Amino acid sequence: MQTLKFLHVINAKIRAITLVDSKFFHMVIGQSQHVTVLGVHITAPGNSPNTDGIHIGYSSDIRISKSRISSGDDCISIGPGSSNITVSKVRCGPGHGISVGSLGKNREDKGVNAIRVLNCTLAGTTNGVRIKTWRDSPRISATNILFSDIVMKEVSNPIIIDQEYCPNSCDEEKPASRVKIDNVRFQNIRGTSATDVAINLVCSSFVPCDHITLENINLKPLPPSPGLAPTVPLTACTNVGIAKAIGYVFPPPCF
Repeated sequence: MQTLKFLHVINAKIRAITLVDSKFFHMVIGQSQHVTVLGVHITAPGNSPNTDGIHIGYSSDIRISKSRISSGDDCISIGPGSSNITVSKVRCGPGHGISVGSLGKNREDKGVNAIRVLNCTLAGTTNGVRIKTWRDSPRISATNILFSDIVMKEVSNPIIIDQEYCPNSCDEEKPASRVKIDNVRFQNIRGTSATDVAINLVCSSFVPCDHITLENINLKPLPPSPGLAPTVPLTACTNVGIAKAIGYVFPPPCF
């Protein structure tokens, strides 16, 4: 049961609301247009499953800004059928990060377009900024996505595309994801990675990711424990098609 759900809403402002310890998603915005969420505070323990902070689906022209979210799942999840979504000045943590997806779990899922995540801080999350799609999905797309000016503080998987998303046990024999990821820019992202692989781009073998840009990235490892050598963060790529790096990118790109 969601704590607060907005369906078929047009031209609304949701401001200065506090939501605590939902049993499921804290806030859902569905089939809505021109909605602004401002100054919301959402809090739940990091070990509480499926307690997404804000979930958006089948909506357009949605803006979330100046909010603080801690949860046991995604701080913000931008689901199927979303377009022209802007998330800015959000502090996330604990939680699973800020995600586009998951996409393609259901045959009727629609794609997403024009997603912007700007000027956000993630602290102690299990993922940073993420795009996630299921195997054996319908042929849809995730296009024109920008993650810019993001600070990572001890974040696992700071930058991740996961086209083999499966939170539980899955049939590895299922066909590869058919969600086409295209025109995604990770820009001005800095901080510390809690995992060796700081940039992990796992794209689909059926429709490789295209027009992926890494621009001005600086993700350092955490300080080593006493007596241990420092780790060197890595970038990993699977089925990445057209891609480029601009400016200083660390760890170095794998394309």
